[in-house]
Amino acid sequence: MSTAETSASRLELAAFGCFAVGVALIQFNIRAEILLGIGGILWGVLAWRDGTRPVAPAFFTPLLVLAAVTAVGALLSADPLYSAARLKQFLLFLIVPMAMRVARGARASQVIDVIIALGSAAAIYGVIQYVASTSYEDLLRNRPHGSLNHYMTYSGVLMLVICAAVARLLFRDREWIWPTVALPALFVALAATQSRNVWVGTAVAIGALLSIRRRVLLLALPLLIVVAGAIAPASVRDRALSMFDPAQNRDRVAMLKAGVAIVKDHPLFGVGMNMIPKVYLQYRTSDAVDSAEATGPETRSHLHNVPMQLAAERGLPALAVWLWFVVVVARDLWRLIKSGSTPAVAAAGFAAVIAMLAAGMFEHNFGDSEFLVLFLALITLPFAAEVRTRA
Repeated sequence: MSTAETSASRLELAAFGCFAVGVALIQFNIRAEILLGIGGILWGVLAWRDGTRPVAPAFFTPLLVLAAVTAVGALLSADPLYSAARLKQFLLFLIVPMAMRVARGARASQVIDVIIALGSAAAIYGVIQYVASTSYEDLLRNRPHGSLNHYMTYSGVLMLVICAAVARLLFRDREWIWPTVALPALFVALAATQSRNVWVGTAVAIGALLSIRRRVLLLALPLLIVVAGAIAPASVRDRALSMFDPAQNRDRVAMLKAGVAIVKDHPLFGVGMNMIPKVYLQYRTSDAVDSAEATGPETRSHLHNVPMQLAAERGLPALAVWLWFVVVVARDLWRLIKSGSTPAVAAAGFAAVIAMLAAGMFEHNFGDSEFLVLFLALITLPFAAEVRTRA
């Protein structure tokens, strides 16, 4: 191998390492974006050496359009500088073409392995935090959050890792022991977070995977839920049953009402990215839980529903573009499950989409940077796995 080829090989390996470890470490700290940034620079060098334009799956086009529409809305908002400050989050979209270049072929499955491995460690950390709680009331105030800043972010990331682990368990004919060992800690940590939205998202995603693998397996899902409920602590069962108590969910309904009112007043471009906390008090209804005198971060930072948040924050055209993205990515991942070379990787991506949608009816997970990093990686890796590399 020539010196130039050796240099190129080392560059490839370094870019891949930064990407794989950066995506996996996002489960522990947002600063893992530094590794992704380094990987992005190395990817840029690789793209320059290749002499070719970066490639991306079809779903990348609606993501770019979504970024553009959002940027226009930010500039037209009541506070353009404040709103535009959040536009930097769209740099995360570059994970898509970067993954297509540095994690192609067999490396896509290796990234999944790293994600599950570090996800298991993050889950164990959360279980330790749960055990350290002294009471149910203490747990609700200090829910397990791993090493992340918020239990909602932590639980959303756990949900995605579970999707990857279950997909690998169901769709790989070998090496099934590893995900089987990882799943108990992941499920216990997820239950401990008391996050109902991810419980729903995880159940729906697993149901979809069981149905795709073999429809009769879907019959096992109700049994699994019953068994989980039977062995779960009373606090977890009570929390699950609260999903069906209107009194426990009236603030979510109030947020939806406020969102509808915001959309009526700002249908085209919304109020601007990151502007919901600034306008929520103008639209809050009398049945909202938060105080009418609350200001700033004490108000709602988002509306706990992805479609409603997108419509209110970015406008109805942006919501339409996001739906375009969802349809395209779900369609193409479904095709890869059926005819691709790595159905387990494709199933992990498809389950991530289903989980995001189901949980996103009750939480704005699409706007969470840690969640978005892992989500974009999982939905891109199936397409990267289909890229054949030179021997």
